[in-house]
Amino acid sequence: MTERRQLRGELISEMLAVVIIVTLGDSAAAMITLYDPSPYAQAYWGVCIAWGLAVTLAIYVTGSVSGTHANPAVTLALAIFRGFPKRKVAPYIAAQVVGGFIGAALVLQLWHPVIDAYNAAHDLTRAGGGAAGVFFTHPGEHIAPMHAFWDEVILTAFLLLGIFAITDEFNEVAPRANAGALMIGLLVATIGASGGYLEGWPINPARDFGPRLFAWLAGWGSSALPGPQAYFWVPIAGPLVGGVVGAGIYQFLIKPYLPSGRTQAQGGSAELPTSVDPQ
Repeated sequence: MTERRQLRGELISEMLAVVIIVTLGDSAAAMITLYDPSPYAQAYWGVCIAWGLAVTLAIYVTGSVSGTHANPAVTLALAIFRGFPKRKVAPYIAAQVVGGFIGAALVLQLWHPVIDAYNAAHDLTRAGGGAAGVFFTHPGEHIAPMHAFWDEVILTAFLLLGIFAITDEFNEVAPRANAGALMIGLLVATIGASGGYLEGWPINPARDFGPRLFAWLAGWGSSALPGPQAYFWVPIAGPLVGGVVGAGIYQFLIKPYLPSGRTQAQGGSAELPTSVDPQ
């Protein structure tokens, strides 16, 4: 396989992974947003587990090709700490954002009659932000944009801390073989269950910006970009910073004290995995 063909396959894989995550995850968001009573009104864990299992499915479908980063924060952290080629960072991120855009288009195809009925029933419009929560995130009650930024730094730090631990081949208590995909999905679900009401737990710039860009073109206009209080930058910057923080915590505060880490420090060597592929 030529290098160019391999990269093309990796980018298609990254795009498809985010399509899967956004299509299924945003459809769960539609279930809680557009129906009254919502099927998730008393069972928010259902939304969280839907997002988490969407991530698991994406890993099973695409992990053998690209490693299923499916998140610019993951790609950046892997490039900094685990030797992922820096020349691939921008193409991977672009493919992930395109995947978010396509996923949002599929969500609108699935849900547009319900979205239009919801907006009509509540005297809302797309331009006014009606049903926008189906596609992209926004601050919850009492949450200002700068506070949301720090929330996303913290939540995404937990995400990357967990991913680096789960995918570290030298971590003896990490899940083995294909179980890593399920554990990463459950990690995403747990973060949502713990902090999702703050600002929708984007923890992934592509998951937010791709659908936000699509919604901007599909009639939501300035309610999507730049969003109220120019909020659009928060789900981009917060996860990118938080991902580096969480990965750095694992690399500097945990990994050196693993049995394999001590061996390496004494003169051994070992290759680090460069993807979140749990296989």
